[in-house]
Amino acid sequence: MTDLELETETTSLRLERTFDAPVEDVFDAWTNPEVLRRWWNANPSWAPPSIELDLRPGGAYRFSMRDTESGEMHTVVGEYREVQRPQRLVYSWAWEGTGPYAGHESLVTVDFRAEGERTTVVLEHARLRDAQSREAHGHGWNAVLDKLAAEVFGSARTS
Repeated sequence: MTDLELETETTSLRLERTFDAPVEDVFDAWTNPEVLRRWWNANPSWAPPSIELDLRPGGAYRFSMRDTESGEMHTVVGEYREVQRPQRLVYSWAWEGTGPYAGHESLVTVDFRAEGERTTVVLEHARLRDAQSREAHGHGWNAVLDKLAAEVFGSARTS
């Protein structure tokens, strides 16, 4: 294994999840602010997020979640690099604030693969700062994907 392969393994994350919904519905769940508010937060004690987005290449987004116990805000910002409805989203990702990952820009790619009336989402989060960041983001992504399945598509984790 080369140093580059080792670095990529510790700074990139790849998840797959299949939803019992058509590809257009799953894509829309990622891009419609009203639907995003239903599922976009990684902690059940957090308030529904504030969602601002301009869904076009070069358009910005800003998602803010508030921890109702501590009052702390968690805000992620970025820019859409690719928007190909309903197959693909690519966007930059950076946390605002003073936390350990604040200001570090990474890249998220989400591919939506139609499988009849089901859709497999392949999410890749690359250019993470380190292995600890990869682990933390993996926990967060799994939590929001679980919530997407339960809150939007009415099912538990399917894969």
